[in-house]
Amino acid sequence: MTDTSKLPPSFGLIIIGDEILSGKRADKHLPKVIELLAARGLTLSWSRCVGDDRRRITAALADAFASDDIVFSCGGIGATPDDHTRQCAAAALGVPLALHPQARLLIEERMQDVAREQGVPYEPERADNVHRLNMGVFPQVARIIPNPYNKIPGFTCDGTGGGAVHFVPGFPVMAWPMIEHLLDTEYRAWHRGPGDWVERSVVVFGAMEATLTPLMEAIERDHPVKVFSLPSVDHPTWGRHIELGVKGPSSAVPLAYGQLMAGLRGHGAQLGPELVR
Repeated sequence: MTDTSKLPPSFGLIIIGDEILSGKRADKHLPKVIELLAARGLTLSWSRCVGDDRRRITAALADAFASDDIVFSCGGIGATPDDHTRQCAAAALGVPLALHPQARLLIEERMQDVAREQGVPYEPERADNVHRLNMGVFPQVARIIPNPYNKIPGFTCDGTGGGAVHFVPGFPVMAWPMIEHLLDTEYRAWHRGPGDWVERSVVVFGAMEATLTPLMEAIERDHPVKVFSLPSVDHPTWGRHIELGVKGPSSAVPLAYGQLMAGLRGHGAQLGPELVR
C-alpha cells in the first residue's frame, strides 16, 4: 500500500518534435499536463523539449529511466521517418524492439474499423497495412497504454531508477486522455483533495539565501516536505525580500514550518507577513 504521508513521486514531461522548437506548432502539452496534475493535487517537477534527433532523444530518455520520476513523453511514436521515440527508448534501456502482441491486435482492429467505415475490404497483407504494424513495435519490456481515440496504443517502460516513462502520441486529442487514464489508475493513490496538501511561507527581509540554506536542508532532512525560496528584488509592496516556505502533506507542514520560523528567529531575520495557500 502506498504511504501517502510521504511526498508523492516527482512528475516530469518530455515533449518531442522539431515542429515545437522551430515554432511551426505551439506546444500545448506543458500547460495541459500542469492542469491535469493540479486537478489531482499534484505538480509537475520538470519539463524538457527535444527535437527529432535520435542522440538527444536517447540521452533525454536515459536520464528519465535512471531517475525515480514518473515521466510522460509526448510525440514521436508513429511510424514515419521522423518518428524516433520507440527506437530511442529501446536504445536507452538496452533492449530490443519487438511487435507487442496486444498492440498488434489493437492496430489490426483499427485497420478493420477504417476499412468498414470506407466500405472496402480489409486487406491485412497490403503494404501500407503491414507498415502500420510498426506503430506497435515497442521496447521488449513495454506495457501498452490504451488509446480511446483510435485504439493505436502508447506504451510504458519502467526505468532502472524506480520510476517509469509513459509514451503517448503528440496529438493532444489522444495524449491527454491517455495521461488522464494513467493518473487515475496507476497514480490514484497519490491524488490529494483540498486540505491534503498545504503551503505556508513567510516574507523575510534583509537575509541572504546562502545563509539560510543549512536551515532549509535541515527541514527537508527532518520532515517529508519541500522547502522553497522565492527571492524578489522589486516587489511593489515589500521591495527586496525572500518568500521562504514549506509545502507538503497537511500532517507534516505544521512541524516543519515551526522549525523554519524558529530557525529564522535564531538567525535574527526580520520577518514580514505570513502566507498560507
